[in-house]
Amino acid sequence: MDIYQLRYFLAVAETGNFTKAAQHSFISQPSLSQQIINLEEELGQKLFQRLGRKAVLTEAGNTLLERARRIVTEVDQTIGDLKTTPELGPKVVVGAIPTVAPFFLPAVMAYFRANDIHVNLQTQEDFTRPLVEMLLDGKLDWALLSLPLSEPRLLIEKLYSEPLLLAVGASHRLATAPSISFADLRDEAFIMLGDPSTLAAQTQHFCGDNDFEPQIAHRCGQLATVKSFTALGLGISVLPQSARGANDPSGLVFRKFTTTPPSREIALVRHRRRHLGAGAMMFADAARMVVGPSPLKESAPPIPRSTPSRAS
Repeated sequence: MDIYQLRYFLAVAETGNFTKAAQHSFISQPSLSQQIINLEEELGQKLFQRLGRKAVLTEAGNTLLERARRIVTEVDQTIGDLKTTPELGPKVVVGAIPTVAPFFLPAVMAYFRANDIHVNLQTQEDFTRPLVEMLLDGKLDWALLSLPLSEPRLLIEKLYSEPLLLAVGASHRLATAPSISFADLRDEAFIMLGDPSTLAAQTQHFCGDNDFEPQIAHRCGQLATVKSFTALGLGISVLPQSARGANDPSGLVFRKFTTTPPSREIALVRHRRRHLGAGAMMFADAARMVVGPSPLKESAPPIPRSTPSRAS
């Protein structure tokens, strides 16, 4: 058994088709099929049932599946660790949702610079579902996600909680209201991130708790678009406290909820079986140091000046 056979096995398992697996693996279909046959002969077990064009895992194939993923992930990460560029420092690949990435990741980067810590940090900004898939596929060391999150293969470390604020245009009636609750939003037009957004789901949940379905006027792909549309008076939005920054659009007003203030929890998440290299451990340490939502007038968490041990 060699690593290429395991890669081909995983490609067939994930695509359910030998031809597609060969295309994804940049190998001819007969060659891939022969490698799978060789693997089955070595193991003395059939790994796939060939049902026409469809390849379905057998019981033995399902047994091999998770172990093959773990082996391939460990090999890929080991290769990545060995290829680390000394000038850049150890590599770490981190994903973050759009309502965390613009605020928390720059704080971590600033922390590294302030303390002369060299880490080759590579980032991926996306919604929760794609990031979870990347964690499970071994493509990320860490992800910064909003809770709740239910996936037994992931380890979840809560980093901080932060309040959710109401954002409105300066001329909106709620911009100067003496008190604000979610019930006051019943007849408002909402501006939200797309369906995969955890923040959008949480906002809809809070509306449901107050017995109404939000009227969504605009779905946006970027947090900056949500803020711009809100400032123009095209609707209201519910945003995390850390999203408030000095460069917000003119006319954007943030208000605290005075009745049952909503909040969210942000967590540091990794695959339960993921080997943590030096870069991954250094990122986690830095994330814990800069933990916490930003003050209202800042766009990133404060940067502590304590000096941890440097990477060699």
